[in-house]
Amino acid sequence: MSAETLVGKLEGVSILVVDDDPDIRESIEAAMLAEGAETETAPDGNTAVQYCNEDPPDLVVLDMMLPGRSGFLVLEKIKGREDSPLVIMVTANEGKRHQEYADAIGVDAYMIKPVPLASLVEKAAELVAERKKNG
Repeated sequence: MSAETLVGKLEGVSILVVDDDPDIRESIEAAMLAEGAETETAPDGNTAVQYCNEDPPDLVVLDMMLPGRSGFLVLEKIKGREDSPLVIMVTANEGKRHQEYADAIGVDAYMIKPVPLASLVEKAAELVAERKKNG
């Protein structure tokens, strides 16, 4: 096995995981850490916006239903910046209207819960690679 194959898919990528459910937050964080990401977590929308203002991550995994400030309001705030992070919104809501609104305000990917962690990691790696390729 070469050293290259030991490098995680998200090596050196900073990721903010935002979910009010501590079990989901910890599971997603563990999956991202296992792939080499540097992670922060936030239990609510206001904390997420604060983190993004202070030190914007490369990518945000964002729950839609959050206390304090909904995922949509967080998305509007963090996507309105020049250095805006990539955002994967995860939600249990399967309504097309919600996905269309998220798309309209700049979400990079929209995934329905329960999201297999491997799929979430793959989507994150794909988005990061695409951004690096396109500069």
